[in-house]
Amino acid sequence: MRLGLYTFAALVLMGIIGAVTYSINPHHYVLELMGINFTFPVAVWIVLPMFILFLFTLGHMFVYGLKNYFKLKKWHKDTQTLEDALYWSLVNEPKEQKYGIEDIRNSARLLTKASISVSDNIDGLTPRLSRVVNIIRKIKNGEYIDLKEEKMAKVFHKGNPILMQNRLNCLKTDDSFVEEVMKATSEYTKIVQAEALDIFAATKNFTEARKYVKVFDTKSFFLMLNRVDSANDLELTPEVLTDFVKALDLTCQDFIQIAYVTKKYFKPEENLLLFRSYQLENNKAQNAFLYLLFEYELLEQVTAYLDEHEETEFVKFRALHDLKQQNSKYILEDIIDISTVCNETRLY
Repeated sequence: MRLGLYTFAALVLMGIIGAVTYSINPHHYVLELMGINFTFPVAVWIVLPMFILFLFTLGHMFVYGLKNYFKLKKWHKDTQTLEDALYWSLVNEPKEQKYGIEDIRNSARLLTKASISVSDNIDGLTPRLSRVVNIIRKIKNGEYIDLKEEKMAKVFHKGNPILMQNRLNCLKTDDSFVEEVMKATSEYTKIVQAEALDIFAATKNFTEARKYVKVFDTKSFFLMLNRVDSANDLELTPEVLTDFVKALDLTCQDFIQIAYVTKKYFKPEENLLLFRSYQLENNKAQNAFLYLLFEYELLEQVTAYLDEHEETEFVKFRALHDLKQQNSKYILEDIIDISTVCNETRLY
């Protein structure tokens, strides 16, 4: 019952009872208390206990109403806190939250260690939750979302999978972002770095890549190198190649693969000069140098080179060399499997 209606009904009831009593007995009654005489009509003495009870009732209602008010306020605050916890779990950034009501606290504690993945549309969410669910769904569907515009730039930590997916989406549509990642790799996760590197290696030339030589790995380097063809040399020069060779930790087979490409596009003189210097600095390039000597049919240099090394080294190359010395028409591919030559001669 509403307080105003209750007050009105109580006062009306007291008024009716007082009026009826006065009409029956209009006399006065004297009550002596501590030497003081209190003289009131009988009707007043009848209504007075009702009025006192009314005051106590009002006090009781006020106290419990106040308790309910604070309890409801606590519930309201906890619902806001719960919404906040759901928000952070949706963005995969669960956080500790404080709840005033124990029943909610015991259940909602799970959200401090959990992430929520929404698989379908949900109706009836609060505007804040509905907005973030919509943003996450777009990101998962491959759309790039400008988090600054959505005022969510500081929501995610560096390794957050939602942030990484959004950055991967951006890499597919924004060339400038690819270079931004290349310039500041430490600010991005390994997954984003690798994707940016793959996109860069698949679309740019060696002149553009040269300034990021320290960012490149062997995989991305060969992705770019294997794009070189007669129609487009991707501005590959001996100087640029040397920068990459010095920066990368190449294996014997890597040098063979490089030689296989460069023999098609570099002049024999500059190619041999290049690999001669490589093998002097790194013995992993020795097989590649021998490979080029055979490809260019420089048998005298092959003989001299093999004589400088132990007979247990370069066994396949020595076999081919012996056949060549006998005027055999065998070619390198008949004797040597270039893809496994490093395993057959020396362990690296």
